[in-house]
Order: sequence, then C-alpha cells, then structure tokens
Amino acid sequence: MLHFIEKTLSPRPLPSAKALRAGTTVIENVSRRGFLAGAAGFAVALQVFPARAYVSYDHGGLTMPHGVITDPHVFVAISPDGTVTIVAHRSEMGTGSRTSIPMVVADEMEADWDRVKIVQAVGDEPKYGNQDTDGSRSLRHHIQPARDIGAAVRKMLEQAAAKKWNASPDDVEAIGHQVVHKSLGLRVGYGELAEAAMALPTPARETLKYKDEKAFRYIGKGAVQIVDLHDITTGKAVYGADVTLPGMLFAVIARPPVVGGAVKTVDAEATLKVPGVVRVEQVPGAPMGSKFKPLGGVAVVARNTWAALKGRDALKIAWDNGPNAGFDTPAYEKALRASAGAPGTPVRDQGDAEKALAGAARVFTREYYQMHMAHAPMEPPAAVATVADGKCEVWGPLQSPYGARVDIADFLGMKEADVTVHVTLLGGGFGRKSKCDFAIEAAWLSKTVGAPVRVQWTREDDIRHSFYHTTSVERIDVGLDKDNRPVAWRHRSAAPSFLSTFAPDEGVQHPIEIGMGLEDMPYEIPNVRAEQCKAMAHTRVGWFRSVSNIPRAFAVQSITAELADELGRDQKDFLLEMIGSPRELDWQAMGLGQAMWNNGEPAAEFPFDTGRLRGVVELAAAKAGWGRSLPKGEGMGIAVHRSFVSYIATVVRAKLDPDGTVRVPEAHVAIDCGFVANPERVRSQMQGACVFAMTAAMHGGVSFEKGAVVESNFHDYRMVRADNFPEVVHTHIVPHPFAVHATGVGEPAVPPFLPALTNAIANAGGKRIRDLPIGDQTKA
Repeated sequence: MLHFIEKTLSPRPLPSAKALRAGTTVIENVSRRGFLAGAAGFAVALQVFPARAYVSYDHGGLTMPHGVITDPHVFVAISPDGTVTIVAHRSEMGTGSRTSIPMVVADEMEADWDRVKIVQAVGDEPKYGNQDTDGSRSLRHHIQPARDIGAAVRKMLEQAAAKKWNASPDDVEAIGHQVVHKSLGLRVGYGELAEAAMALPTPARETLKYKDEKAFRYIGKGAVQIVDLHDITTGKAVYGADVTLPGMLFAVIARPPVVGGAVKTVDAEATLKVPGVVRVEQVPGAPMGSKFKPLGGVAVVARNTWAALKGRDALKIAWDNGPNAGFDTPAYEKALRASAGAPGTPVRDQGDAEKALAGAARVFTREYYQMHMAHAPMEPPAAVATVADGKCEVWGPLQSPYGARVDIADFLGMKEADVTVHVTLLGGGFGRKSKCDFAIEAAWLSKTVGAPVRVQWTREDDIRHSFYHTTSVERIDVGLDKDNRPVAWRHRSAAPSFLSTFAPDEGVQHPIEIGMGLEDMPYEIPNVRAEQCKAMAHTRVGWFRSVSNIPRAFAVQSITAELADELGRDQKDFLLEMIGSPRELDWQAMGLGQAMWNNGEPAAEFPFDTGRLRGVVELAAAKAGWGRSLPKGEGMGIAVHRSFVSYIATVVRAKLDPDGTVRVPEAHVAIDCGFVANPERVRSQMQGACVFAMTAAMHGGVSFEKGAVVESNFHDYRMVRADNFPEVVHTHIVPHPFAVHATGVGEPAVPPFLPALTNAIANAGGKRIRDLPIGDQTKA
C-alpha cells in the first residue's frame, strides 16, 4: 500500500475513457513499459490480429516498485509431455489471483487448462515485477501483462513449428494445445515443440497477435475454479503453520501488552522446567514508526507448540508499558470528537462552503464513529525460517513476499540475495499479512538458536498485537436552502493514520487515506469542503480490507439516508439526486490542490464516472425490488461507494427479531468493475465481502484500556457465524467488453454494506446506528 506514496503518474496524454467506452480504436506509441491489449476473431480457425490495431492504456502497475514483467521465459515452461507450468507471482488468500492470472496466460497461449500446472513464485520483484497482493489490483494491473505473456508464448510455438515444417509463419497457428499447419493439416503438440520454442527470444511486443474476446476459452466464462480448491477442501493445502523442516523447533512470544513497551525484568526459571522447552530468548523490539519490525518480548523455544505455550504461561515478566500506557478507548473517542468538531486542514475546497453554511436556511449535522478493528484472519500469523551457512530461507503466508525479503535481510544484517522467501497459501489476509513482523521473528530466532524455527501466533496474539484498522470520527454538515436543496457540504475527518507505522507520527492522514471517500465525495453540490483533523496514533495502525473507505462510506451514505428521511424523500431517489448528473469528476473543479489519489490510477484512463455510480444504484435497487412492501420488522437499506476504481451499490434486507437481534435474509450487490476475467471469483468475493462487512458492522471493535487491547478471542471479538450471516447474496455484474479496463474486486464491496445494513435497520423500525460496531444497540 505504501508503495503508492512516491508514485508519479504519467504526464503523457492518453485516450479518453469516453472514447474507449464508445469503442473508438486508438493507435498510439507506448512507452517501454506500456501494455497492449488485443482482440481476435474465431471462425473455422482461430483468428488473431496485430497488437497495433488495439487500444493500449497506462495504469498504476507501471509505476509500482519493479513495475510489471512480461518476459514469457520468466513465467512459462513447457515440458516434453506437454505440461504447461505457469508461475503465479501474486499471493493467494481467496481472491483467486493465483488462478485467474495464469488462466489469462493459458487462454491467450491456447493452452488446455487441464494440462496447466501452477507454481508459486518466491519473493523476487526484480525477476517477477511487483508482488504486493493488496489494493485490489492483481487483475487490474496484470490482465494485460498476462495476455502479453500468453501471446508471446503462442507466437514462439508457432515459430518453432514453422521452422520444423519449413513453412511460412503465416501458414501455422496454435490452437488447442497444438500447432496446426493450415495448408497440409499437420499437427504437433506443445510438448514436442517445447525445447525449440522456449529457446527462442521473446518476440517484440509490436509483433504479437491477440485473441478476440469472442474466442476466449476461459477468460470471462466463470467456469474455472481456483486451482487449490481440491486441496483446500480435502485438507491437503499448505498454509504457513503446515510447513515442517527437519530438526525444527517451535516458538511463541510474550509480547509487550502496550505498543512501545519493553521488558523490565523476566524470570524464566519455571518456564525452563516445562518438559520440551529448549530455551528462552529476549526478542529485540522497536518503537512505533519502525515499519514492520517486531514488538519485541520474550520468546519460548520448544520441541513442540504445546510446550512452548505452557512455557510462555509460566514466564514472570514485569513490563515497562512506555508512552502509550494511558491510551483508553472512551477518552480517545472523546478526543476524536473534539478534533472533528473544530476546523481542520482543508484537503478539498470547492466554492465557499463556510459562507454557504453560514447563509443556509438550516444546517443538518451528524457525527459517525467507528472503533479500531482487527483483521482476525482464520489463520493466525505463522512463519518458518532457517538460517544457516550465511543463508536465510523463510516460508509464510505473506502478501508482500519481496517486501518481507527486504525487511528480513535488513533486520538480520544480511544481503538481500542471501534471503529466500517462499509463499504459502494465506488463510485470510485482509492486509494483516502485508506486515511481515511474524516472519522477521522467525528468521531472527532461527539465527539466534541455530536451528529451523516456526513462530506461531495464537488467536489471542493476533487480536492483541495487530496492525489495527484506524478508528475515526466523521462529522458532516449539510447546508440546505429555503427549498431544502443541499447547497453546502463540509466533512471533517479525525483518524490516526497508518503513516504512524512508518515514521514519527504527526497526526495527519496520508493522501491515500484522504483519497478514500473524503476528497473524492461525488455529490453534485456547489460548495464542498473536506478537512482532516489531527489524531495521534497510540497503537500500530495498518491497512485493512477497504481501509478508510469503510468509515467514509458509512458516514456519507448514512447521512444521505438520514437527510432523505428528514426531508420526507425516498432514500434511493434522494441518493441519485445527490449524485447528480452523469459526468466525470474534475479534480480542479472540485477544489483539490492536486489530482485525486484515484487509487493510484491515472484519471484519464480510470475516471470517476458518476454515470456508472448511478448505474449500480439503479441496478441494485431494481434487482432488490426497492420500494416493495415488507413485513413488520423488516427493512431495506441502500448505499453506494466507489473504491479501488470500482463502483458498487448494495441493498440489504434486514430483519429485527423481537429481542432486537439483527438478521440479513438477503443482500443485492451490483458491481461495475470493468471487464471481468473470472465471474466466479467476482461472485465469491461479493459473498465474502458481505460476510466480512457484517462482522465489521456488528462486532468489529477493538478497545484499549491502559494501552492494552481488552479483547482476546472470538468470544469477545466476535464473528458472524452460521446461525446469523447474510443468508443469500445476489451478485449483479455490469457487463463490459475488454476495452473497459478491469478494476478492483477483492475489497470494494465491503464499504457500502455497512451503511446499507444500518439504513436497513432504521427502516425496519430499529435504532439509527451512528457508532460502530452495532453490538447490542438494537436490543432493548
């Protein structure tokens, strides 16, 4: 995520999004790292067309560290038996990127998916390009490179066959895992051509030909299941805690209960008497602002996990709780409200909101609060490491394996080239496993004890020592004229920033966080002002599935529904009225000092299109039957949000039991994410996002007392469970051709679900929720 900080977008003029949506053919000279997307036709034989005939476009992947790599020799190997091995360089945590990107390569190279094998890349961005699996950008940034790779391999196979037959390259074509001589009817399998084909140099991009999307076998069909499905369902899948090495020891760590704390004294006498305990080591810690370095503490190393846990229980530690020992949630909430209630630093100033508010016929004001939240993936962090003979090897569920490699090398004082990081499956990530502190712990302990070590975090460790989703107060003032038309909007946001994890805290938010629903609020109101208000961090803050989009969508969509009720308006109709006319947002007209963050994408290619925003509202409402009569105690709520350059509207139908228990019989999610490579994964992610978001809305609250986290496990940091979760999630995908750029899927359905749920609760006759989590607020 932080790789976006120094990113500079390309200043080169680009074709307009309107031209692309209209189907205009654009021919342009592209930079060395530009991508080509193509189309082709399929008649009696596969028809392909030159790359120059198709639109190419810039995207944020080009400016990520190490960019993108499209060398087929790096990603594809073909065995003599015809098996095609494709390297997956993104981590798998349920989004399907480990399947979908190789699937695109296979389709473009005309490979038989049943003969494709996927292998996971180690952390090596100089070789594979950027490997950060976060920000909902795997397909967004890599669908075009994957097509480049596949088209290049197909051409190399055709070249090898042409040489074998002494034929013209125009008289051969790859189709269905073999190359055909069109005139003579000869056929040769990929395996027979493998050695000669893969020995050829990578073809120049301008010589490549691409399939027409009508000829896709797998792309866009939704028929390819994730490659790990069988192993996951049969218990054969390998996660971080499943890796074993000969002579491996097991470790758990007693970490400071307060961030910034340290060990004063430790008595390990009883611990060392526990059968199986090998040794006790004090782990070096680091203060806040030290990125992902470990918190420190006392490690118990044993011959099995049980002995390590019992040994840790026997430790007698006196802690110095450091500068954050006074951090208490109720007092901090009060401080956030005070900060948001006073003028802050403007990040958007369109028109004159202060004057318009002062002259308004009335001002409608609401405040919305959300607590810190923990990611709580089903698999707590775990990593295995071995350091020997000047080399370090690590296995773990890591979203950023190359970033982990760099950080491990730095912490151990080793050369990066001497560190290898292997990626296992992630049993959930949500941003937590972008932070490699647990892998650093394992590597340091292995080096210290001279043996392979697995560091295992327990559920309690994970909930009490995480990098938490920010807490925030969002205060919004809406000025209405005498005809009750909104003429002014002022939004003040007070939230500690994840910047505090990387540098000394200044209490200000990063442009990434500001760009998540604060500066880019899309309503067509003449006077808009957005301010960030100071908020100092007192714990580790990190990105979380959808990051700051969650509190912003909750606030904006809640006050929209509340204002609609105040004015006696239908909530859906009023929402559309607030969005206004279909248009592309102009950052200069919006009163921004610089271009919107736009999730790191160039606005010329990924504009904020309110027509598409309106479209998903109308689609979700129509599919849900908005406005129909519901039984007493039931209500529908609607919300919309653009994040990760995708547009999602959600309608939730909520039901309140007599005791106030909230249930969700169904939700309708309308998503416009451009071209969809794998509809099966989109549906899966929409379903998962609704479950994740219901947990966040109902139960997602981490509280602090004297600097330490109060909650510890699922009994007090609750999840939605099988007896109460979104029972049916209907996913409605807006269809687009390949020319409409693919955008994010893994995260953007989370933010609108929360306000859709709270709006539904209010419409069912329940309490209007302004503070999250909901908890027992709906109960008498």
